[in-house]
Amino acid sequence: MEIKKIMGNTADFFNEHVAPLHKITSVESITTGENNDEQGWKLTVEVIEEKEYMKKYAKDEMIGVYDVYLNKDVEITSFKRRDIRYRSAIDQEV
Repeated sequence: MEIKKIMGNTADFFNEHVAPLHKITSVESITTGENNDEQGWKLTVEVIEEKEYMKKYAKDEMIGVYDVYLNKDVEITSFKRRDIRYRSAIDQEV
């Protein structure tokens, strides 16, 4: 149930504040703090960037890839876009 809640909170946040969520590609448990005891989460999400602009000019949609960090209370503490690509481009992440 925890991962479902994590994914739901992330989807709600991105849909409201950033851009429409396309998909969540990973959910990882992480430890933080001095003693590596504070539990948190790292997600990799893809969002559709500037959908209306791209549609207006008949261009392929752009997908933004974000790293998202949540604390142990499943609240988003930070996020950062690490890549942007055309939706039709093959993702070559290793």
